[in-house]
Amino acid sequence: MKQETLTPFPPVQFLLLEQILRKGAGYHSESKAKEYKHVCKRACCGSAQSGALAVEAVAAALVELEDSPFTNAGMGSNLNLSGEIECDASIMDGKTLHYGAVGALSGVKNPVLVANRLLIEAQKGKLSWGEEHMTGWPPVKFSLSAYKRNKRKMELAEKLDTGHKQTKKRRQPSEHENGPGCLDTVGAVVVDLEGNVAAAVSSGGLAMKHPGRVGQAAHYGCGCWAENACNMNPYSTAVSTSGCGEHLIRTMLARECSAAMQSEDAHHALLEAMQNKFISSPFLASEDRALGGVIVLRCCRCAEAPPSQNIQGILVEFLWSHTTESMCVGYMSAQDSKAKTHISRLPPGTVPGQCLAIEGGVCRLMSVAE
Repeated sequence: MKQETLTPFPPVQFLLLEQILRKGAGYHSESKAKEYKHVCKRACCGSAQSGALAVEAVAAALVELEDSPFTNAGMGSNLNLSGEIECDASIMDGKTLHYGAVGALSGVKNPVLVANRLLIEAQKGKLSWGEEHMTGWPPVKFSLSAYKRNKRKMELAEKLDTGHKQTKKRRQPSEHENGPGCLDTVGAVVVDLEGNVAAAVSSGGLAMKHPGRVGQAAHYGCGCWAENACNMNPYSTAVSTSGCGEHLIRTMLARECSAAMQSEDAHHALLEAMQNKFISSPFLASEDRALGGVIVLRCCRCAEAPPSQNIQGILVEFLWSHTTESMCVGYMSAQDSKAKTHISRLPPGTVPGQCLAIEGGVCRLMSVAE
């Protein structure tokens, strides 16, 4: 675990975000690494430099990700069987524990903003706000081309019998490497100047899914979780997940990882949570593999902070773990001129869905209290 010391800066203390692509849909190819990292960097910069508090900052990060044609979220989402975009998104405020979510939402450019509006209003029946302010955005070129390609595959599959297996094998390499490069679910976690945390997640779901299907990004405790420290919990935690929606829903992985982070050793706690609550979960006993990933932010007040009453110190631990072939992450603070990005991969020779990778770091944040 590497440690970094950061000097004082504006409201958004630290931002960590993810993009993940599970095996079967593809992977983060070396040839597209620059594109993936650029998307992460832009989202980090747009959020961290906004000067917003946790909930607004995490929403701003997701807006940047949803606006990118390279992500399976917002305007770049996969199309369903009917050729339409249906998005899932959710956001959670660790201070109030309020939560907002939308599922199978169509005709909206930024689903996370509708989810955030529901969180702010703290009541149901506000979807009209999204319809009035954000409708009329057509699918982007990548979504349309992917839809046409996937539809051709499905039509071909219906005609194929067992005697055509070699045809399928010959098609696989080019599909794996030369697809449109559309990443899967995107998510972000944030801690602000006051130590408040927030988390959000957004996804367009599976390509060619049945209309109305809702994935983990819209389910409470499955797509994201954020909870400030309290008498019962010494640490503030924020979690966002990605991967196979059914696996993440059945294990409620976001909430499970958040609860695990109350242990003293964050790295060991996340390792055990991913192994025992996900890969070896009894709820996934019928599955050959568990595909998913998480980003986790854990923070607490620094015991060794300067004695001045005007100085606040926050110790932040940020981690990511995944059982998928790869995962792209980015992180930065508001004082940084540019974000740091990294594509995490499973160790060579390991089996996706049965093994995991885990990485992270620690930073001490100092800010001037008003």
